[in-house]
Amino acid sequence: VQLQASGGGLVQAGGSLRLSCTASGRSFRSYSKAWFRQFPGKEREFVAAVIWDGSRTMYADSVRGRFTISRDNSKNMGNLQMDSLRPEDTAVYLCAAQNVGGWGAGTLRESSWGYWGQGTLVTVSS
Repeated sequence: VQLQASGGGLVQAGGSLRLSCTASGRSFRSYSKAWFRQFPGKEREFVAAVIWDGSRTMYADSVRGRFTISRDNSKNMGNLQMDSLRPEDTAVYLCAAQNVGGWGAGTLRESSWGYWGQGTLVTVSS
């Protein structure tokens, strides 16, 4: 069972990137998916989540209106479209699946997510 994040890179402030999270080893269609990010020396920070059927989403205040989370269950994938990027968005972005904490306040907690992928580095230059 693996999650793999991809799509990171270097972009100028104001630019866009699209991250993808691909699941392999089993189907993640029935699981909620999320993106967290981690700054150097700090704990992971919630970015966005989408419920298993795509009907509900949740965003951190810092990215709401700029980032869009989506999923394609037919391809066992999730995506994070990041627009209007800022230097403070520079971090390692990680995808997660299986929200055991329930949809709500628990969604924001790192401990609520059962599966994690390796991260992809996003660097935004000023």
